Amino acid sequence: MVVLWRLSSLLVALTLVLVPRTHGWSKEGHVLTCRIAQGLLEPEAAAAVENLLPDYANGDLSSLCVWPDQIRHWYKYRWTSPLHFIDTPDNACSYEYSRDCHDTNGVKDMCVAGAIQNFTSQLVHYREGTSDRRYNMTEALLFLSHFIGDIHQPMHVGFTTDEGGNTISVRWFRHKSNLHHVWDREIILTALADYYEKNLDSLQEDLVGNFTDGIWFDDVASWEECDDLLTCSNKYANESINLACKWGYKGVEPGQTLADEYFNSRMPIVMKRIAQGGVRLAMILNLVFGDSQHGFAAAS
Repeated sequence: MVVLWRLSSLLVALTLVLVPRTHGWSKEGHVLTCRIAQGLLEPEAAAAVENLLPDYANGDLSSLCVWPDQIRHWYKYRWTSPLHFIDTPDNACSYEYSRDCHDTNGVKDMCVAGAIQNFTSQLVHYREGTSDRRYNMTEALLFLSHFIGDIHQPMHVGFTTDEGGNTISVRWFRHKSNLHHVWDREIILTALADYYEKNLDSLQEDLVGNFTDGIWFDDVASWEECDDLLTCSNKYANESINLACKWGYKGVEPGQTLADEYFNSRMPIVMKRIAQGGVRLAMILNLVFGDSQHGFAAAS
């Protein structure tokens, strides 16, 4: 049974927080994930999402998809910090929920896979809620949307000792960075600058085109396969640790300069993971808010 973590009753100053981010896709990665997802929502789910968003979001889920990164260092939300990632045994290149989904104090379910289960289970109760529960549902929506992005970033299911590559210092072309940040942001920003004139809309158009009638079209059905919450989040986490081992860590030494070869070979993986996150977030929201909730066991 998934435990429903209690959330605050209000979302406050969502757009005014300026706290440095240390984990997660960059702002651009999360925005793309949420834009893709919102574009794939069926009418009932689209209406529920719009109803849950604060008025100042103007119906745009992507405008608040970075909120969980912005508030994670607030005292009130500090408990959410471990929910952004999963630390796995060094060099094992495997993930097991029972072994790996815990915080540094050993508290179970405190990882990104557990968070996805928890907040999806909360959203299943949306139709039962009254107006005084709305803000809990709003936070659940924002956390879920963000964490689906996080679990698709391969270095968020990385090795324990190096904190998912955060302690592996490298150079990205001519400036200092670390391996985690390369996957969070550097690859995305370089792609935007080199191929899209820094236009996020153009990158989004390409990603959507790739799965609607392009190179990923035949893969979408498998992306959307989901029998139950535990299976789904574990599937996404296993994909990420496998990619982290094969493409993230492989061939990288501390102090190394990562440039064209690393960028050109890893950029397609980053883009595919963003697209997968968007498609899967839409699938979950459509199931949770739609007529059928098959495969989603609500927590009690």
